[in-house]
Amino acid sequence: MPKTVAILQSNYIPWRGYFDLINSVNEFILYDDMQYTRRDWRNRNIIKSVSGPIWLTIPVQVKGKYYQKIKDTAILDNTWARDHWRTIVHNYSKARCFSDYRQRFEQLYLESEGELLSQINYRFIVAICELLGIRTKISWSMDYELIGDKNERLVNLCKQAGATNYLSGPAAKAYLAEDLFERENISVAYMDYSGYFEYEQLYPPFQPQVSIIDLILNEGPRATNFMKSF
Repeated sequence: MPKTVAILQSNYIPWRGYFDLINSVNEFILYDDMQYTRRDWRNRNIIKSVSGPIWLTIPVQVKGKYYQKIKDTAILDNTWARDHWRTIVHNYSKARCFSDYRQRFEQLYLESEGELLSQINYRFIVAICELLGIRTKISWSMDYELIGDKNERLVNLCKQAGATNYLSGPAAKAYLAEDLFERENISVAYMDYSGYFEYEQLYPPFQPQVSIIDLILNEGPRATNFMKSF
């Protein structure tokens, strides 16, 4: 049977394209064996506020840890979860569907203290998938044996997962060695993130590159109407 796999690092409350990628495959592998990168999407994302887009950032321990992996990255200050939740309440309490999802998101935040970044990202990703009706299997690169260099690892992860197709983010076109996949009879395709429709947002103008939380709290059950994989 054909099987499509995607492999990507975990992100904190990612945008809708991330979840479209998850929904487009049979198995989504969180590749948190990769090196943690600062000022990236691993521990932060954007929401809207009355004064414009703002960052929500999880403080992590980075001092002296230049080569730490995402899976080993620890939280620096456990007050972040309550701070983030208060900021979301302040900026989205007037969103059309806020009351429908308040309890679920509040629970997620108030139970997210004292963990590693990967664990927090995983909890949010899985919960949001459930809210959107995404049933894709989500696994970890740590569940498999990592063999070879950057490209060989991706191929071997696909092989171990039984993939016949590999769906990649578009940025990987710059480095992905497609011939290695072809040798293993694994076809390669790239996600297209263009052409997303606008939806009803608070605080115009419309901002497309914001967390999926913005879409859910504004559109609720209609959120998937503004995604591409449903």
